[in-house]
Amino acid sequence: MAKEESTEALSIEGRDVQITHPDKLYFSQARISKLDLVQYYLSVAPGALLGIQDRPIVLKRFVNGAEAEAFYQKRAPAQRPAWLRAVTLSFPSGRTAEEIVVDDAAGLAWIVNLGCIELHPHPVRSGDLDHPDELRIDLDPIPGVDWTDVTRVAVEVQAFLDEMGLRGWPKTSGSRGMHVNVRIQPRWSFTEVRRSAVALSRAVERRAPALATSKWWKEERHGVFLDYNQNAKDRTTCSAYSVRPLPDARISAPLHWNEVPDCDPADFTLFTMPERFAKIGDPHAEMNSSAGSLEKLLELADKDEAAGLGDAPWPPHFRKMKSEAPRVAPSRAKSAPKSPRVKMPLIVVANSPDKAAALAGLERWKQRHAEVAPLLAIDDVLIDSMRGRSSTWTRIRVNLRHVPEAQRPTQETPDPDDDPTREWREHMKKKSRKQES
Repeated sequence: MAKEESTEALSIEGRDVQITHPDKLYFSQARISKLDLVQYYLSVAPGALLGIQDRPIVLKRFVNGAEAEAFYQKRAPAQRPAWLRAVTLSFPSGRTAEEIVVDDAAGLAWIVNLGCIELHPHPVRSGDLDHPDELRIDLDPIPGVDWTDVTRVAVEVQAFLDEMGLRGWPKTSGSRGMHVNVRIQPRWSFTEVRRSAVALSRAVERRAPALATSKWWKEERHGVFLDYNQNAKDRTTCSAYSVRPLPDARISAPLHWNEVPDCDPADFTLFTMPERFAKIGDPHAEMNSSAGSLEKLLELADKDEAAGLGDAPWPPHFRKMKSEAPRVAPSRAKSAPKSPRVKMPLIVVANSPDKAAALAGLERWKQRHAEVAPLLAIDDVLIDSMRGRSSTWTRIRVNLRHVPEAQRPTQETPDPDDDPTREWREHMKKKSRKQES
C-alpha cells in the first residue's frame, strides 16, 4: 500500500493552501522544514510581496531542499488554484511561456510549497510586459574581495543615482554581493533600460576605478562587478526577503542607506528577519512611490557612445547587437581587436552542479600543483555560476598569468567534470553541421 502523503492545510486570507510534506527538511544544518519556510514568508509577506506582486515570476525550484540541485521552471504548472493567474511572456529566443503572477500571501505560500526557496520576479508588471518599471543594479564581487569594498561601491552608486535624480533601494543579495533597485517610470524598453545600466556601470567605474568594474569578461574584472546584464530581458534576480540556499538560510535583506556601511550579511537569516520586520517594518515600504526617469542616464549613454564606447557584451543566448564588440572572451579571441588585449592563460579545473564539489576539485588541483598555487592572486581564481536552459552549475577556472610560463600546468580533465549542458551543446553542434551540409 502506498504511503499516504502528509499535508498541512493553511487558511490564508480566505484562501486554502495545502502544504505537502510539511516536515521535509529544506536546510539540514539549520533544521528548517518546508513548513518553517512557508511560515517565514508569511511572517514577512507585506515586504516579500512588494518585490513580486503583479509580476510574472520564474519558479526556481529546490524540490529536494537547499543542498540539492535546483531547476528553473518558467511555465506555470497546469494544476494550480483557479485564483492564481498567469501571463504570457515572450523571450529573446522567440519562444513564449505562461508564467505565474503572485498577487497575495496565499499565492506566495503556494509557490513556496513547490520548493521555491528564492523568489525570482521579472522587472515588469503584468499589465505592461514590454516596459520595465525597475532598474536593477547588481554588485557582484570577484572571489576574495572584502565585503567593505562592496559597501563602498554601493555608497558610490547611491551618490551617482542622486546626481541622476534617481532613488536607489539597497539590499544584501543574501550571498556575497549587494543589490540596489531603482523604481522607474515604465516608459522605456528593455534595451533602453539595459543601456542605462551600462552607462551607470561605466560611470561608477570611473568614480571608483580601484574598486569597481564594468568589464563583462571575468578574466578582465577586478573588485566589484556592476552586472548591467541583469537588466536584459528574461533575466531575473532574487527579490527582497528571498531566502538563499546557504547553510544558515541567509536572507536578501532590504536596508536603509545608513545601515549599508556597517551591515553584515550574516546578521540577516530566516531566524532573525521576522523579528527585524516586526520591529522596524520594511525599509523599502515607500519604493513604489519614487518612480524616476532614465533620461539623464540615456544622455550619458549617448555621450559614451560619441566618445567611442560601444555597446557592452550581452549574455550569450541573446542575438548579436549592431554596436556590440566581438562576443568572445579575450583569452579565446582568434584575432587581435583594434585595441590590443593580452590573451589570458586560463585553464578549467572543475565543472559541477554541486558548488561544494567544484570547490573541492579546486583544492585537489592546488594540492597537485603545490608549487603553483602560492603564485596565484586572489582574482586569478574565477568561479562562474553557469546557467543553462533549466539548470545551473559551477565552473572554476584558474588564470595562470602570474605563473612563469615554464611552470604553467597544462589543461587537464577537470575534476569533477560534470557539465549538465554538454550533451545538449554537442547535440546542437551536430544539428548545426547537418543543416550546413
